[in-house]
Amino acid sequence: MILDGVILGADTRATEGPIVADKNCEKIHYMAPNIYCCGAGTAADTEAVTDMVSSQLKLHRYHTGRESRVVTALTLLKTHLFSYQGYVSAALVLGGVDVTGPHLHTIYPHGSTDTLPYATMGSGSLAAMAIFESKYREGLSKDEGIKLVAEAILSGAFNDLGSGSNVDICIITKGHTEYLRNHMLPNPRTYPQKGYSFPKRTEVLLTKITPLREVVEVIEGGDAMEE
Repeated sequence: MILDGVILGADTRATEGPIVADKNCEKIHYMAPNIYCCGAGTAADTEAVTDMVSSQLKLHRYHTGRESRVVTALTLLKTHLFSYQGYVSAALVLGGVDVTGPHLHTIYPHGSTDTLPYATMGSGSLAAMAIFESKYREGLSKDEGIKLVAEAILSGAFNDLGSGSNVDICIITKGHTEYLRNHMLPNPRTYPQKGYSFPKRTEVLLTKITPLREVVEVIEGGDAMEE
């Protein structure tokens, strides 16, 4: 958290086992105009859970005519996850600013939660937490907060094989939200300077085309002999 708000950050690598499936996915999910949520774990689960709760928050705003509160999103998320006893693999960092000020929470897949001044989740969380524990202090300015979060994300990206690619940042303050998509690109994608060349080709030595009528006649003749 910063002086008057919350800063969320995430890398953009999505993996399927040892395979990098997506180099630029979005892990910071929209919940409400004043609330966003970072997701780690199974991408489909984080998308489904955050989309569902985001829809519920929108209906609640329509019904009440008031801004969504972070504790409302927190309660909906942890209640849903607890009901599945951890089988919905969504580890979340929820951040937002409402009438009571800035809030930052972690939500584990089995439904337990923490309220913290700084938090990390996911496979790169240990490397990111090392940066926060050594450099975080209260009363950070916006620019200092962005720099610290970006450094923590880069630490995870370069020290964990499940994390990587780019850095996304989301700054939430009272009445204003700023989403910095691809704020940093420390791993630019490179392409070979020359195109691929395949000088050796497999030659076609023989081509034989058998009309379908001949095949049918052979089969019918075989049936007749058997009879």
